[in-house]
Amino acid sequence: MSLTYEICIDSVDGAIAAERAGAHRVELCAALFDGGITPSLGTVRAAVAAVSSIRVHVIIRPRGGDFIFDAHEVDAMEHDVVLAREAGAHGVVIGALTPAGEIDRAVGARLIKAAGGLPVTFHRAFDMTADPFAALETLIDLGVDRVLTSGQEVSVLEGAPLIAELVRRAGDRIVVMPGGGVTERNVARIVAETGVKEIHFAALTETDSPAVFRNPHPFMGGELRRPEYQRLVTTGAGITSVIAASTAH
Repeated sequence: MSLTYEICIDSVDGAIAAERAGAHRVELCAALFDGGITPSLGTVRAAVAAVSSIRVHVIIRPRGGDFIFDAHEVDAMEHDVVLAREAGAHGVVIGALTPAGEIDRAVGARLIKAAGGLPVTFHRAFDMTADPFAALETLIDLGVDRVLTSGQEVSVLEGAPLIAELVRRAGDRIVVMPGGGVTERNVARIVAETGVKEIHFAALTETDSPAVFRNPHPFMGGELRRPEYQRLVTTGAGITSVIAASTAH
């Protein structure tokens, strides 16, 4: 069985690295430290222009934190879906919940309509739902193409039993795609235990900033922050290692 590999990225270089490493799709985000939010329109356009064989799906999420959005945020997401589609994105990644932990049907329907027929993934807001099986049926009813999930656990490995059951219940009605903590050490086990056909992971490594002059005093973020002169970049070697490990026997 051949797997479909989706790489979580936050840069145009990440899209290029993913394509060269043999991945099939990327989820283009900004601010991965916050779990991913909507990237700039310029980044979307540049990423789509920089690759040819790989699919670029764009996350539509106005901020970090919970997935309960007010009317202004929903308006912004709807506009961003349209802009991403017009910029050439091959799909969008959405998610919205009610305060009770259910899929927000109304918001989902609006965003799917705005996507204009593009493939739609529901992101890991799914992992914050109160009843994952009811949520799965709602997403199927809405016409969502795939759902990204860690099995409502800290990582896919811990969530594998739930993911396997979601795969069984989904059948061919929706793709269940595991994501969260997938590495070359556990990917083969995850695939074997869940029966999934697609898998989502990041391949980030720390690299030093090219800055020669450095001011050690100010910080651009809040109290919880990474070093100012350190970057996380997607590496082709990291992607290749997970792909190779997923097919090892």
